[in-house]
Amino acid sequence: MKKIIVTTTSEIPGKSIKEIIGVVKGNTVRSRNIGVDIGAGLKNIIGGEIKSYTEMVSKARDEAYNRIVNNAIELGADAIISMRFMTSTVMTGASEMLAYGTAVKLK
Repeated sequence: MKKIIVTTTSEIPGKSIKEIIGVVKGNTVRSRNIGVDIGAGLKNIIGGEIKSYTEMVSKARDEAYNRIVNNAIELGADAIISMRFMTSTVMTGASEMLAYGTAVKLK
C-alpha cells in the first residue's frame, strides 16, 4: 500500500506542491448503543470519562481517517494538506465523523 503524508498544515517542510488534485474526504456514521447509554447516564451522575463513548469516537475517527487516505491514494496523491475532522448529528443517537483535506502531488 502506498504511504502518503497527511498534515493539518498547508505546507510540508522540505517539499513543494506540484499540483492540487482537490478535496478528499472520508466519513462514517455511528449510532449509540442503549446499553452504553445506560452506563453513560450513571457516569454522568458521578462524573468522569465515559470510556465506551471515547472508544466509539476514536474508532469513528480512525475509520474516517483511513477513508480519506484511501480516497487520496485512489486519486494518485502524494499528500493531504489542511486535514481536519468534523462531527455532526445525523439523527437522534447517530453522529457522523468526517475527515477532509486537500490532496496534492509533490515535486
